[in-house]
Amino acid sequence: MSNSKLLFFDIDGTLLTPYPWKIPESARTALKEAQKNGHKLFINSGRTYAMIPDKIKELNFDGYVCGCGSQIYMDGKLLLSSSNPHELCVETIDILRKCKIPAFFECPDRILYDGSSAILPDAIQNLRTEVKVEDLSLYKEPLSKTFTFDKFLVFPRKDADMETFREFADRHFTRFVHADDAWELTQKAYSKATGIQFLMEYLEESLEDTYAFGDSTNDLPMLKYAGTSIAMGLSDPAILPFCTWQTTDIEDNGIKNALEHFGLI
Repeated sequence: MSNSKLLFFDIDGTLLTPYPWKIPESARTALKEAQKNGHKLFINSGRTYAMIPDKIKELNFDGYVCGCGSQIYMDGKLLLSSSNPHELCVETIDILRKCKIPAFFECPDRILYDGSSAILPDAIQNLRTEVKVEDLSLYKEPLSKTFTFDKFLVFPRKDADMETFREFADRHFTRFVHADDAWELTQKAYSKATGIQFLMEYLEESLEDTYAFGDSTNDLPMLKYAGTSIAMGLSDPAILPFCTWQTTDIEDNGIKNALEHFGLI
């Protein structure tokens, strides 16, 4: 046990402003000061590690909970990693083809898409500029018989068979619906909350020494779990009943004000 606190931050809307994405200088300074005070800082994101922007990595966080808890890194070391079984990945791709639903699939180091799908997501072209992207339909053995992914995004369409896919997805995955109506499908056994639990136990800290910062409903698992939960200004109102306190907006010194309010800086 120590006086160190464990601070967990969502990315979009918490550390990064809306497009053209930037990190407020007040947040940069406050995060550095919190680390100097002995606290450990972690990203806790639905993004896999490959999708975390360089401007976030440059802040020198102590670790990363990625892919909604399916990968955990600390001090440059991979502490936990979980992928969906290959057979489930193949079954998922097959039903997406049959239901005519565009999707892409997230791995720790790359994004996969299905070139054999009737419809490809528009986001694939944009992702090519950010991360390694591969067409899994072109895989040859042994890769075609072994590939996996950790989580995936689907993009509902009016002419797709969403009901059939929804029944399948809800049996096998945890489903989050984003503001743009995209569905984020994650592993049932892992979440942003299990990421906090893992690091809390790994570092032998107590739950009361954990703090979570977020702004949207996909942050609810960690906001509900953490000892102290902070909603950003302009957060989705649905998360507010589950938060300890609400700070100001990201562009109105939200991170700095929260860290000061709880005596962390």
